[in-house]
Order: sequence, then structure tokens, then C-alpha cells
Amino acid sequence: MTTHQAIRTPTFTGPAGWSAILPPAAPRAPLQGDTGCDIVIVGGGFAGLAAARRLHQIDPALRVVILDAARIAEGGTGRNSGFMIDLPHDLTSGDYAGSGDGHGQQLTQLNRHAIEFAAGCVAEYGIPDGFFQRAGKINGAASDGGAAANAAYARHLSALNEPHQVLDAQDMRRITGSSYYRGGLYTPGTVMIQPAGYVRGLAAGLQRQGVTIHENSAVTRIDSTQGGWTARTAQGSVTAQKLILAANGHLESFGFKRGQLMHIMLNACITEELDPAAIRALGGQDCWGITPADPMGTTVRRIGPAQGGNRIVIRQGAYYRPGMQTSRADLQRLVGQMRRKFDARFPMLKGIRFAHSWSGHLCLARNDVSVMRELETGLYAACVDNGLGTTRSTLTGIGAAELACGLTSPITEFFGAQAEPSPLPPHPFDTIGANAYLRWKEWRTRRE
Repeated sequence: MTTHQAIRTPTFTGPAGWSAILPPAAPRAPLQGDTGCDIVIVGGGFAGLAAARRLHQIDPALRVVILDAARIAEGGTGRNSGFMIDLPHDLTSGDYAGSGDGHGQQLTQLNRHAIEFAAGCVAEYGIPDGFFQRAGKINGAASDGGAAANAAYARHLSALNEPHQVLDAQDMRRITGSSYYRGGLYTPGTVMIQPAGYVRGLAAGLQRQGVTIHENSAVTRIDSTQGGWTARTAQGSVTAQKLILAANGHLESFGFKRGQLMHIMLNACITEELDPAAIRALGGQDCWGITPADPMGTTVRRIGPAQGGNRIVIRQGAYYRPGMQTSRADLQRLVGQMRRKFDARFPMLKGIRFAHSWSGHLCLARNDVSVMRELETGLYAACVDNGLGTTRSTLTGIGAAELACGLTSPITEFFGAQAEPSPLPPHPFDTIGANAYLRWKEWRTRRE
């Protein structure tokens, strides 16, 4: 028998802002006692929920149980910025382009498959349209370096024959109401989601189809058995023929890929609801999203009543934490930085308060690979989303479900052909080096 004891379970600093701005959802019961099913999924985020839906598509008779450490939409999913991006978006590169054109084209096709999978969830489960908007996104540039990164990315998109539009400062002000940006690069294929609203609707739809979901049920150990696997929590266990580990960076907490995964914490704030006077002072369009031209810059979104009120979301401030936790002091320090960046972009809104602030966890591999494969007999991973929790996790969840059912597809073939995550320097050199590099990149891209 093989045992994988979790050395940590997920912890979160600050409320999940996207969930906090929605009406409260009825809680789901934690796991109590011992039970069984066909396939148990550890993690109820984008990957775990996508895996459950794909399993139901393949075989509606399968008994599926999801165990989530928090409440649905209050873990990593409710801390996501909500960009479901179709194009190459390599956070370890200087302009998102990543590796060669062939790889980019293949990944774009798969990303669009994930988006259409999500669109199917919206239609099938009656998820409100405001939680899934085909609005595109903008790479915003506020400096010479940002403009150069956008120009390089535009050349990459041209080589891929992908549509895009170059925006000037006047265009950016018309869209955002802000005169901070000197230009932008618009790409139409990104879907802007309300991440908490989307996953709440997806989870509710899966329950109606017979999937069992237990919240506040952190898995502390997984054991192989003669007939499959057992996932154990503090108050119960689920034994199944197969287990899908859909816990992103907490793959490492169970002993897999240690010394190979980078754990980056990002922080975000969302404003109180803008009153009519603030909306008039701001101007611009009512819903848009900006990712920074350089990946180390600041992400900004404006949302409307269909997403949880007229508000602005800002995210910035990355640091490396092998323990996957943020202290309240870390968060408060970054809230001050985000306040200054917010005021620089929106001086007309300086009196607007932040209603919520929170920290979220990104798991990256140095070589931009995910871990979607069979780890041991009957144990499958849908992990390491490389900061693309909406799209990449949806893909790995679909792929893990297909592997568990003995199917092959372009998704399983793509991830199955990927290399192992590259090893990191030994601790503490990984932490010292990563944080020094992040601080340097942050200073270099401070205008972005």
C-alpha cells in the first residue's frame, strides 16, 4: 500500500473577493464518516469541476465525489482575476509569447476548446450571462518597455494569423476613463468571467446531475488500496476505484514534484461599489479587462452590476512562498502599493475605498509545463496551472477525466508529451533568488 500524507492543507488570507460581492450561497456539508464511489476528486476548483463534468459526459452512471478544502468559490477560484485567455500567455516570458509558433498554435486551439467547454457549462447549467462575457482583453502599456513588449507580442500574433488591434492613448482613455496608459493591444478571444459566479453555477449544475460535493473537507492523506484509492479527511474518508488530484500547487503537499514547482503569491483588491457620481467622473466603458504588457505589471478590471456591482479590481505584487501562504502583514503591505497604483490610474476616484483585499496562489513550472498524467496506477493529476487557473486548469481537469476513463484526445496527448517540471535551486537559494528576481522585475516594470 502507498500512502501520501499531506504536509499542509490550503490556507487563505483575506476573503475571496469575487465571492464576497455576490449574495451568500448555501453551504454544503463537510464529509462525515466513510463512503465510497467510482472516482473521487480532490479539489473543487476549475480543474476538479471540469473533471467532474467531463466524467459525467463520458459516463453519466459514474458515481463522483468532490472534496474541497474550503467552500466552493472561496479558495483559489474566488481569488482569480477571471481572464479566460485563448492565446499563448506564458508568464515566465517578457511578452507572454512563450515558445515557438507551432506550440502557440496548438495551445491556442486547446485553450479555445476549454473556453467552449465552459460556454457549454453556462448553457447547460443556466449560469447567468454576466458571469461569462466574450469581451476580449487589452494588454495595457504605460511605458516604453510596455510598448515594446506589446509590439513584440503583436508580431507574434501576426505570425500566428491571430486578430488583434493596436490601441493608442486616446483609445485607452475612451475605454477605461484613465489617461495613464499610452497604448494597448486588444485581442478579441478572451472571455471575462466572474470566477466565483461561474464556479458556483457549475458546481450547482453538477450536483443536479448527481455529483456529490463536500466543502470544508481538506484531504490530509491518500492511500492506495487493493481496489483503488482512499482519500481521508479529518472526519471521514472516500474510497474509490480512481482518484483525481486537482489541487494545483498542493500536488507538492502530497509529496509529488517537490523541488520542481514555484509557488507565487499575488494580491488583489476590489473597490466598494461606485456611486453614480464616481461613474460619471470615471467615464469609459462599463466592463473591460487589462493585463499588463509585461507579465510582472498590474492587472486591472472594471465590472458592472451583472458581475457584482460597478467596481474596479486591481491585482499586483508577486512574491515567492514555498509554504503557499501569505501573512496578513504581507497583504497589508501590498494593499498600500495597490492603493498607490490605483490612484495613479484613477485620480478621479481617490476617495473610493477598497471593499475587500485578498491573496491568491499561483503555481508555475520554470519550463511552463503542467502536470496532467497518471502518477501511480489509478491516481491522476490535474495540477500546475502556471497562473492560468481558468483555462489551463479546465484543460487539465478534462484531460485527467479522459485518462481516468481510458480515453485519448488532443488534450491528453498535448500534456502527456510535456516534459517534467524543471528542478529548482535548493532551498533557501530558491526563495532568495526568486524573490530578488521578482523585486528587480517589479522595479523594472513599475510603470506597468
